[in-house]
Amino acid sequence: MDDDVLVVDSATRLDASARGRVVACGSHGGLFPAWLAAKACVRGVILHDAGIGRHSSGISGVLWLGGLGIAACAVDYRSACIGDGRDVLQAGVVSTVNEAAAARGCLPGHSARQAAQCLLESTEPAACDVPEIGETRRAIRNSGHRAVWALDSVSLVKGEDARSIVLTGSHAGLLAGRPDHMLPVDVFAAFFNDSGGGKDDAGFRRLPVLDARGVAAGTVSHLTARIGDGLSTYETGVLSRVNQAAARLDIKVGMSAREAVARLVGLG
Repeated sequence: MDDDVLVVDSATRLDASARGRVVACGSHGGLFPAWLAAKACVRGVILHDAGIGRHSSGISGVLWLGGLGIAACAVDYRSACIGDGRDVLQAGVVSTVNEAAAARGCLPGHSARQAAQCLLESTEPAACDVPEIGETRRAIRNSGHRAVWALDSVSLVKGEDARSIVLTGSHAGLLAGRPDHMLPVDVFAAFFNDSGGGKDDAGFRRLPVLDARGVAAGTVSHLTARIGDGLSTYETGVLSRVNQAAARLDIKVGMSAREAVARLVGLG
């Protein structure tokens, strides 16, 4: 069966090869990854629930896909590592199904493999008439001399963001658990959603990698900010973990993201 399922670590890597396929994806089940899956014309998709989190943002895209008639499921964050499509398929346990998936036999408690089999056996390719959604980049006004950006995804970082502060809606996992290039620019500081931490603390794995690059980094609790929403990271996020580079700048667990930014913008 594995050969019949397209496995990707991030929805940003979906391309023409996904058309008409059942996909197991390491991305969270929020709106933007779901939109990318719909744009790729997938037959069905299994995502990661990222701890479900604030306002159920970790599964909001799964439910949205149901309105398009696209079958989608999410696996429990404790069962599979976020950012690892292979682990989602091999170890994931389904926590959420939309109506389209339920109609095809998918149920919470199924293994991801069982859900994938249901989708392979009963799902027809979906239409590709998908509304535009996209992601946003917002500048955060501040009294310091350093630029601050709220980004719905770390993929929106630009070359000119070097030495700036970015607050992303992305999880802090590593794709397939290995150092990757999802943050190619050495920003001054970066904040992510912890997606509940989850299996093997996968939701924090990017922090020590950024430490080695001298980038201060932290995660906000998934219960305090909506995953996939950089502005929510800034406005309501509370830090759940920080790396050593951030700790040296007096950024602490329990501090709000707003407080952390206010401290960082004044530093040289």
